[in-house]
Amino acid sequence: MREELTVASADDMLALGRRLAAVLLPGDLVVLSGDLGAGKTTLVQGIGAGLGVRGPVTSPTFVIARVHPSLTGGPALVHADAYRLNSPAEVDDLDLDASLETSVTVIEWGGGLVEGLAPDRLDVSIALAAPGPGPGGMPGGASPASETSPAREPGPDSGPGPDNRPASHNETSPDNGPGPDQEPGPDQEPRTVRLEGHGARWEGVDGLPPPGSAAAPGRARAASVPAGRMPASRPSAGGGTAG
Repeated sequence: MREELTVASADDMLALGRRLAAVLLPGDLVVLSGDLGAGKTTLVQGIGAGLGVRGPVTSPTFVIARVHPSLTGGPALVHADAYRLNSPAEVDDLDLDASLETSVTVIEWGGGLVEGLAPDRLDVSIALAAPGPGPGGMPGGASPASETSPAREPGPDSGPGPDNRPASHNETSPDNGPGPDQEPGPDQEPRTVRLEGHGARWEGVDGLPPPGSAAAPGRARAASVPAGRMPASRPSAGGGTAG
């Protein structure tokens, strides 16, 4: 599976998550990448709505991982954030593999850390769409810099930190509402979303269903699960944290 889409707004990102949920099965691992505010958590909210899980789905930065049990008899959604993790060994400490086979596991900031959890995965990257040319041939209608409006230079905290992550996370606490990636970034700017499947699981998946035709919650989960995907027992689902 390989697909590239342009998403125009937060509502469209939610709708894309619902479409993605229609093709997800128990045992699927989804790895999300994108800058702060790219819309990763908004996409996961759409996935959670499409799967029919207990909400709300919010950024798990401070708890690392949350388990959202299904309300429709389908798989739980395990939503993790690897932003604070520095090595695959720290990922192993979360024991995400204990529920991997019976859940849909979505991990933000997981690139380079979580690929060893499963032989198959779906990588999803989100980035600002390239602006079209504006007046004067400048992108998005921008005008050349002038002496009266010098470009702002970056401050001490504006550069990337370790592993190319931003030096400042600008987080809020879990009790103060959404985390830094709760919204899709600067006001409704379009995003380019790229999906690329790895492994045998995704070889037979041609793409997402068309807009407006996503399966109802639980319908995709009623499909046959690939051999070896479903263990004999399911982990308990309490809607709490994993690890």
